[in-house]
Amino acid sequence: MKLIDRLIIKDFLKTYFFVVLMLILVVLVLDFTEKNDKYIQNQVPTVEILKYMGNYGLYLNNLLTPITVFISVIFITSKMAGRTEIIAILGSGVSFVRLLFPFLFSAALIGGVSFLLNGWVLPTATENLTVFRLVYLEKGAPQNEQNIHIKVGEDSYAYLSRFFKTNSTGYNFTLETIRDGEMLAKLSSDRIEWDTAKNAWTLKNWRLRELKEEGEKWSVGTELDTVLSIVPEDFGVPENHHETLKLPQLSRQIRILEDRGADNVAYYKIERYVRFMSPFAALILTFIGVIMSARKTRGGSGFQIAMGFLMAFIYILLFILSRTFAENGSEYPIFAVWLPNIIFASVGLVLYKTVPR
Repeated sequence: MKLIDRLIIKDFLKTYFFVVLMLILVVLVLDFTEKNDKYIQNQVPTVEILKYMGNYGLYLNNLLTPITVFISVIFITSKMAGRTEIIAILGSGVSFVRLLFPFLFSAALIGGVSFLLNGWVLPTATENLTVFRLVYLEKGAPQNEQNIHIKVGEDSYAYLSRFFKTNSTGYNFTLETIRDGEMLAKLSSDRIEWDTAKNAWTLKNWRLRELKEEGEKWSVGTELDTVLSIVPEDFGVPENHHETLKLPQLSRQIRILEDRGADNVAYYKIERYVRFMSPFAALILTFIGVIMSARKTRGGSGFQIAMGFLMAFIYILLFILSRTFAENGSEYPIFAVWLPNIIFASVGLVLYKTVPR
């Protein structure tokens, strides 16, 4: 690695961390100002506020990575172009592809760290943010769920009118087995309880109705132990549960939901697609950023930095739209998730033809 490579990598990473820090601090200050009244009203401990801000900072770092990477590379490259350093480097016989090496190397480092954060660190931070919101910002929230519908098997559907997380007890339980639009069996009970010793559910005052070719068959009883493909942890999960799982846990949850035939497995699969897709954004945006700012302009780097912000926001907007499209039932969700990278990579290849040689 040559001296010029080390200087570019050093400036790139230094600028990136500075931009990340400044943007995160600005957002955290605004967030603290907005929530300060609730902190005082709910008497939130200072230590918990600091922990929340640390977790929120990690979340913001992941969210703002496309912006911070793009702005950093635009700033560094336009500064080099303004001092005619790029012209001198290319004039010495160095190809533009070789010039890209330190930039892409830095972007690969950022992408690798981003992948580790997304897979193992950020899920814990997201879970802590959810807990903080429920405990301190939404005091008085009910500790039970009502009117729960959940798929527990390929042809089995469970319903509870209410489930209490404190004692793992549900009321008005119904388990229906439906195949090809026809009901085969219906198991009902007044109450269902989780037995930690047996790792099974106990039904109280149960009734079983089986529909067979020879007619209906009824069975009743006061207590029945049964094994279902659900546990108490499956109830009361937040809407962003897929975002709170580390990568190995996410893969395991996908297998469980697939075996169960659950309808919401798509959200978990899309989350896994996103975690593998996101790190490549740093490489693609760096590639485009160097191409856009490699030319020396009379107006200085201000216009190029503004264009960098615009391009980064377009990428984030496109990412949000493509993820929403994937979650709403796209036939090819992995393609929908990768669409922003595909589009911006194509734009980068087109722009590559315009770079100075």
